[in-house]
Formats: sequence, C-alpha cells, structure tokens
Amino acid sequence: MPSAAERTRTLVQSTCSAALLVPGLSVLHPDQLLPDSRSMGPQGDVFLGLPADSPVVRAATHARGDELAAVLEITDVAPVSVPHRIRGRARIAGPLTVVPGLAEPGRMMLRLETCEASVDDLWGFEEVEPEDLRDAAADPLVAHEAELLQHLHAAHTEQMATLSALLGDRGECGCAEHRLDAVPVALDRFGLRVRFIEDGSVCFDARFEFPDPVRDVGELRRAMHTLFEAASC
Repeated sequence: MPSAAERTRTLVQSTCSAALLVPGLSVLHPDQLLPDSRSMGPQGDVFLGLPADSPVVRAATHARGDELAAVLEITDVAPVSVPHRIRGRARIAGPLTVVPGLAEPGRMMLRLETCEASVDDLWGFEEVEPEDLRDAAADPLVAHEAELLQHLHAAHTEQMATLSALLGDRGECGCAEHRLDAVPVALDRFGLRVRFIEDGSVCFDARFEFPDPVRDVGELRRAMHTLFEAASC
C-alpha cells in the first residue's frame, strides 16, 4: 500500500481543490483563498501561486520573517459519481512567506514551509513527518487517475461487476438478490479500490491489489487485463 507520505504528496501534486487558510484573515470571497498552482520543492515545502492582489499575498507581504502561519487544506473528491464522494483530505501547516522573482506579472509565488502534515483518507488518518513528505514520490498515475476511473466506470461496467466474483461470500453482501453495482473509486500503482453499491447505498469497499506495482499506464492496462481475467474464471 502507498505510505501516508506518498498519499499526501500525491494529493499535493494532483488537481484536487485546495484552500490556503490564514488564522485571523478575513476575505470577501472564499475563492480568494484558492491557489491557482501548487508544487512541492526539493526540501518538502509547498509553492503556491496566487493573484498579486490576493488578501493572502498582502498578508504574507506585510508579515515579518516567518511570523505568518498558514494551513493548506486539500480535499480529494472521487472523479466518478458515487455515494460518499469525498475520498480524503490532506493538511499541511507552517509559516507562509513571499518568494520574489518566481511569479508572472499579476501573480505572486508563496512558500509554505512544511512543519506539520497529515492525511485522512480511505486508508485512515495518519500524521506525516516533514522529512518523509520531502522524500516521498507522488503516485505515477496521479495525472491520469481521474480519466482512468471515468473510463472504467463508463466503458467497462460489466467487467467491473465481475470483480465481485473474487470476493467469495463477501460479494453477496447479505443482499436478497446479490446484485451489486461496482464503481471504481480510487486507483494507484499498487491496486484498484472498488465501491460496491446496491440501490444507491454503499455495501462496502474492496481493494484489488496488482501482482506488482505498475509504473505507467501501459503496465496498468496489463494489470487490469489480468484482474478481469481472474474475475471471469
């Protein structure tokens, strides 16, 4: 399974929505707290792009040293329609400072030093040490996960349903007709998580591990083919 640090770094480098919160700072619109870009530097700090006239940028510009504390909250929502769609949240907290010279006209780059981090997701809640986050790598499928899950859900409904055959008695879910919808809800290099649903209500999640971690979409296709073959036997 992916480590907590890897899952957190994956969320940082994903397209999930994120808000930058500064205690005591009031804004007219919540959108003013949303960075339009984010990346992680080699030391594990997060670099955030915002409009130059953002209240957060103004606060960081007038702060002295590292006296401005901030929290980046990332919310991960499943890219397919499914009950309980929020898959997780990550939180990174630390001092916020302006980085001059890295932004385009009309924008500013802010640096959030990682002092505390945590992730609360489908695996559970874990705190993440800053050095572990620094050394972790994002999942290699992060840039393609949303598209891949949507494709599986739209084009491979029947094959997804066959995965319940790999669950034994659990695949019956205690339902009268034992008919379950199988919705792909999360995907990473280690495996696929599927949410089994009857009549709009979640029965359970199941995790299907790949024989070996995949490194790219090509290896993923082969792993999924092997998984569907096993389910159809």
